Amino acid sequence: MARAPSPPPAQSGNVAEFSVSELSNAIKRALEDGFGHVRLRGEISGYRGPHASGHCYFALKDEKARIDAVVWRGVWGRLRFKPEEGMEVIATGKISSFPGSSKYQIVIEQIEPAGLGALMAQLEERKRRLTDEGLFADERKRPLPFLPRVVGIVTSPTGAVIRDMLHGFTERFPTRVIVWPVRVQGEGSAAEVARAVAGFNALRPDGPVPRPDVLIVARGGGSLEDLWSFNDEAVVRAVAASAIPVISAVGHETDWTLIDLAADARAPTPTKAAEWAVPKYADLLEQSGKLGLRLTVAVRRVLDTLRRDLRSAARGLPRVEDLAALPRQRLDTTGARLGRALSANTQAHHTRHVRIAARLNPGLLSNRLHRAADRLDSLGRRARECLGRTASVRRARLERASGRLQPAPIRHRVERCQERLEALTQRARRALDGRLAQHRNALEGQTKLLGSLGYQSVLARGFALVRDADGAMVRAARAVSPGQALEIEFADGRINADAREGGSGGGSGQTGQSEAPSTTSAAAATPPNKAPRGGQGSLF
Repeated sequence: MARAPSPPPAQSGNVAEFSVSELSNAIKRALEDGFGHVRLRGEISGYRGPHASGHCYFALKDEKARIDAVVWRGVWGRLRFKPEEGMEVIATGKISSFPGSSKYQIVIEQIEPAGLGALMAQLEERKRRLTDEGLFADERKRPLPFLPRVVGIVTSPTGAVIRDMLHGFTERFPTRVIVWPVRVQGEGSAAEVARAVAGFNALRPDGPVPRPDVLIVARGGGSLEDLWSFNDEAVVRAVAASAIPVISAVGHETDWTLIDLAADARAPTPTKAAEWAVPKYADLLEQSGKLGLRLTVAVRRVLDTLRRDLRSAARGLPRVEDLAALPRQRLDTTGARLGRALSANTQAHHTRHVRIAARLNPGLLSNRLHRAADRLDSLGRRARECLGRTASVRRARLERASGRLQPAPIRHRVERCQERLEALTQRARRALDGRLAQHRNALEGQTKLLGSLGYQSVLARGFALVRDADGAMVRAARAVSPGQALEIEFADGRINADAREGGSGGGSGQTGQSEAPSTTSAAAATPPNKAPRGGQGSLF
């Protein structure tokens, strides 16, 4: 070791004493001397590119274990193959440890691909199958609403993602945001995200919780394993079946998941998703001002054009006097001819009346009236004869039918109905008596059960019921404060009382409960048959 251990105390035996640094450095040298250079096959996980220092940190894993890996800046520039997330590689390097965090790692000096990892192969197969079903087709994509009233967010309520998004909404355009809290990593997180998307779609637009106009599924960056919940088939199908447009904001710009392909839009970061969901308020104001100015200028131009056209048309129209001159002259000429035309028309009608008057004779009208009167008399006689024949036939038919009508069948039928009515009356009276007796017995049984279970029977055995001023039952002494008004009910009535400070019942080996408050004043007792306030009470 680097230095000899200090002499141990007498009770510690011969065990050497190390400092933490000494032990960590000893473990580091043991790993480096024991393994040297190794070739390690595994799947790259947690790769995010080179660090700001130029070094690259990630992990190699298989189905059972995981080991941290580091590529120093000098080696990174000489690598012919650059690692990618999810790739299965063969790395050559030294096994070492980092004493600052007590972790062992492989310092990679050379790396070469060994094929796709298990997760990447599963992801590619699932992507191919869902693509064949048409879930990622561009025809399914819908445009995002221009100005949503309600925005729904599916994410973890405790992470920095929701705070960044809410800050983005506040800066751009304050709107109503509904957060559906879910787990975004680990077992069961995929089912929660799928249920959240389906739950938002199940809301009614006019319900107590309004239905969002756009959904955002958000999560911060992470490794392929961290983001695996958003590659789940249930989540992808829920997003594809959503009637509400969905924005995917999972991971950083370099990350991708299957939900990005099924969503209507894919934002590189959750903050960018908030910017895509709503427009910027200042930009809207500026754009509205520009459009209003353009509208004002356009209206002015249209009015100026119409004014010029009106003036040009007015100059091309003739004067009113010129338009009315010809009709006025035609009216004067027609007025002068009207008098002569009326005289000629009157004379023509007079001549025609004279010619017709010669042919008019009262005898023609008298003959026509006589013929009409004769015809009317003939029709009257025929009607009287026909009415007499019809009446005689009907009278004979009525006489034949009256001979067959007898009151005996009707009387017999009435008697049978009366007998049946009396029988039904007796049956109804017996049924009513039986039903009343049945209900009377049931009522007596319930009354006896009420007497045995009611609290009045308990009061009759010497117990008392204590209520406060509001009529609520007092169950414990600690619920009563000094000076509080109380009402105590006994079997033979009720009294009013005031509580005073009671002595402590605590002692050595006792329960430590306080004594019940005692009364200092009482009012007149209430009859025992008076029903207590609040309905049927109970002492249990």
